Amino acid sequence: MAKVAFLGLGVMGYPMARHLKAKGHEVTVYNRTAAKAEQWVAENGGRAAKTPREAAEGQEIVFACVGNDDDLRQVTLGPDGAFHGMGKGTIFVDHTTASAEVARELYAAANDTGFSFIDAPVSGGQAGAENGVLTVMCGGDEEVYAKAEPVIMSFARASRLLGPAGSGQLTKMINQICIAGLVQGLAEGIHFGKKAGLDVEAVLEVISKGAAGSWQMENRGKTMNQGKFDFGFAVDWMRKDLSIVLGEARKNGASLPVTALVDQFYADVQKMGGKRWDTSSLIARLDK
Repeated sequence: MAKVAFLGLGVMGYPMARHLKAKGHEVTVYNRTAAKAEQWVAENGGRAAKTPREAAEGQEIVFACVGNDDDLRQVTLGPDGAFHGMGKGTIFVDHTTASAEVARELYAAANDTGFSFIDAPVSGGQAGAENGVLTVMCGGDEEVYAKAEPVIMSFARASRLLGPAGSGQLTKMINQICIAGLVQGLAEGIHFGKKAGLDVEAVLEVISKGAAGSWQMENRGKTMNQGKFDFGFAVDWMRKDLSIVLGEARKNGASLPVTALVDQFYADVQKMGGKRWDTSSLIARLDK
């Protein structure tokens, strides 16, 4: 069992930290809103720290899951950041969906100071975090990853090292590219079925068993047809992720016409008041 800290107790971090405690690890938590950290301790045990630096002191592994690049820099490099409290040979594992650039920056800063950094964004959404079945995409050094992997598996069903620093974030970008186009295709299919007067649920049940089948169809097809969009991963967050994707594509020359178009469709959903709807709400702009 390991001594660990978890920074960021949002919809993902809160249950991820809980799974670490349930697996027997000694857990210290930090959250920008201190009351949430105190609530987590009241429910799960462990200890709440007042700053990321305090949370990181004396730990073997420090996990983080925060909002974006700026939030990540604040909890690592800020005046009370975790990097100021980490000891030699320890590991920082970042589950934030952020840029590959910040991952490489923090990897270099960590190594300069004598500890290690792994970028490890996750897929599976709030349900995956709650159930401890996330997919974790990692970038960093092999020997460091080998030490962290057994602890990461406390809340994951799959984890893999994809390459050097930044590779985890680049893989998460591919994940979001694939989801964006797939959800739009599913939305258009359901919309078409409604216009054609078909029993859409029956249609989805049939085609989900064939080549059109997907996780999105199995888990969101029925609720998309019913106009229910309260399943965790918000449109605002997806637009943040797609902004990172499109920024990286501008740097590496990748052509992403569908992704860019779907990003604008999500902007339409935001204008409809759907900022906090989940990503399956793409159908709302077709049915309006």
